[in-house]
Amino acid sequence: MSGSSDESLLSELAAALAAGQPIRKDFGRGERLHIDRPMPFLVVQVGRARQPAARDIVTASSAYLLVGNLKLAKAIIALVEAEMRQQFGAFFVLDVGELERDRLAGDADYLPPFEMTLSASGDAGARAAAAAFSAATEKVRAKFRTPQIARPSLADDMAAKLARVMPKLSVMTLRFAPIYRVPESDAVYPQLREQLVANIVDAGLQAAAAFAESTKSLAISTHRALGRRAFIDAVSRADKAVDEVAQSFDFLLAVTPINAKAAWDEFSNSGFERAPTLLYRPLTVAVDQQKKRLFSIGLDHFEDPVLTTLYREKQQELDLQLTLLAARETPRFVELGRALYGRVEPALLTAAQAILDGTKSERGKGPGEDADVAFLERRAKAMIKSYAGESAQFDATVELRDDLPGGMMVSGGKLLIARSTVMAKTRVEALLSHEVGVHLLTYFNGSAQGLRLFRSGLAGYEGVQEGLAVLAEYLVGGMTLGRLRLIAARVVGCAMMLEGASFPECYRRIRELGLAESSAFNLTLRVYRGGGLAKDAVYLRGLLEVLAHLRSGGALDPFWMGKIAASHFRIMQELGTRGLLKPPQLTPAFLSHPQANERLKKARAGMNPVEMIGS
Repeated sequence: MSGSSDESLLSELAAALAAGQPIRKDFGRGERLHIDRPMPFLVVQVGRARQPAARDIVTASSAYLLVGNLKLAKAIIALVEAEMRQQFGAFFVLDVGELERDRLAGDADYLPPFEMTLSASGDAGARAAAAAFSAATEKVRAKFRTPQIARPSLADDMAAKLARVMPKLSVMTLRFAPIYRVPESDAVYPQLREQLVANIVDAGLQAAAAFAESTKSLAISTHRALGRRAFIDAVSRADKAVDEVAQSFDFLLAVTPINAKAAWDEFSNSGFERAPTLLYRPLTVAVDQQKKRLFSIGLDHFEDPVLTTLYREKQQELDLQLTLLAARETPRFVELGRALYGRVEPALLTAAQAILDGTKSERGKGPGEDADVAFLERRAKAMIKSYAGESAQFDATVELRDDLPGGMMVSGGKLLIARSTVMAKTRVEALLSHEVGVHLLTYFNGSAQGLRLFRSGLAGYEGVQEGLAVLAEYLVGGMTLGRLRLIAARVVGCAMMLEGASFPECYRRIRELGLAESSAFNLTLRVYRGGGLAKDAVYLRGLLEVLAHLRSGGALDPFWMGKIAASHFRIMQELGTRGLLKPPQLTPAFLSHPQANERLKKARAGMNPVEMIGS
């Protein structure tokens, strides 16, 4: 840039800083100042060398500078420092770059450590930051290679040019070997690069937090609160594109038979000896076309490793679901379904069997009145209206269907109820708490987060969703012996199907467990839909995960933010701490049930599923 251009840029930046505005100013060739909110630090990369990992680390920060030369870097940093020091009383710069080569790499039979150099200015804040960075880096259990950190003095650190031209500034200078590059090649190890970036980003946040604590410049609850608080346009564009693919098909509807009654007639007429013919809706999605769209979505410029990971996981899950749809009613479907929902692990099967062995089947029809579909529709609409009274965004609808087996299911913002559904009136509130109070509520809460991913669901969300939904049934006093045995029997059915049992064999085994003919058939139909799908094992698996979470003192609030998996709990907490996610717009009505608090206390104290019955 010319001198006059530099002056114009500096004037523009000074005005934006004085106004306290978020700044995202591109200039020069790939240079940028980004500050999403005032912070007592700035992460900087100086120079035009191609260092993609260093750039990823820098741009993951809530306040960063990419600049081509030292002179302009000094001028911009001085502007930012003056403003931030006025607000916070202290200011810190983390100067990040890559070493020229990976000197410790070789042909050894083991993975050698890699070189990392770290120097700091002499002030207490920078020294605290460097110590925190070193400690954080050394704690990481690297899957591939671990860092060997050298701590040269500022005078001996050849890379610390910025620190030397700004001697009054608190600076930490970091350089690391480009271990993500394939030796003697232009190729990279993508997984290694992602891990390296994520580890250094987190260690950098810990360094900034240590500086803030040492200088008393900013009080924070956790170092993660210093992370990005705003989505950039690249995230919003990718989110919209991923959601369009997700909304192009309804996976469960596509694999749910549309001829349940005719299938039952065929199966019963065969003396329960021959598997019935199952019919499905014609696919409304062009699988190859949607896959092409899915993998044309760029996830490389999010400037946030956490979000990149979430979207990549979702991309992979959608790809697998589309592959399953293409393989519907073929032998490949079972194995692809195993990849999506997992196997029935021995511990889960043992837990299911313990429930079945520890309880006795209820024979015959239970006491009380039945609820028909008209009653269900009225109660569902009343519950939806109650939630809509708290938030106009909760615009769920109820749809009666002739092409579903008996029961209810949620599809997007709709509650689908089969016209053939009949259930005990005593179970209605519990099942509506399950479907409306969890599945619909998290859909609309997720919609309010600003990213559609949280309404369509993070990858693998279904287990915890169903676990929470079953917990909801318990919290309103609706967990019955029959319901719990059904959930356990689903695990047995899934295990049999995955082991190669036929439809009739599975049905007979479920009947032996004491389920009525209609319930046993409906369970078996669900297990063998599409060609064999082990989704129904997630109900008990998810319930056990939720109970373990409560027993360990975990909170439920993050789960109401949207549709998330157990593995995402800490990520949701981090994104919430950063301010990227909002608190849940709505909380489940079942938490206000008169006995809900007492039942939650029991769950937190530790309970097994059998203790949920009738309590």
